[in-house]
Amino acid sequence: MKLAHARIVTNDVPGLTRFYQEVTGMTPVGDERYVEFHGAELALAISSRQVIDLHSAGAATPQANRSMILDFEVEDVDAERLRLRLQAIVAEFVMEPKTQPWGNRSMLFRDPDGNLINMFAVARATAKA
Repeated sequence: MKLAHARIVTNDVPGLTRFYQEVTGMTPVGDERYVEFHGAELALAISSRQVIDLHSAGAATPQANRSMILDFEVEDVDAERLRLRLQAIVAEFVMEPKTQPWGNRSMLFRDPDGNLINMFAVARATAKA
């Protein structure tokens, strides 16, 4: 089995597509109803509720998620925070950049639909002299 992608159902595919394109720098593939961003191992899909309703009406409700976090690994969390703020991509951060007890540095913010996003940098082992 292979995990293919995570999908966000929204009432505003173009708006959410713009947001994730600005956050990730990835190029979206799709149309006004369904879009995918292809990463190295996983794709992020954004679809309209109407696409879901075509095969399973009422199975998903946009903007109702409070239990999932999308994680994006980056090289430098603080640089990403500055970029997101200066380019007015993210107005408010749920958690400012912080080093976690396990060593990763991370920050939290929400997309326009309220989905929680974690940007993190993996703790790097420091060389001992």
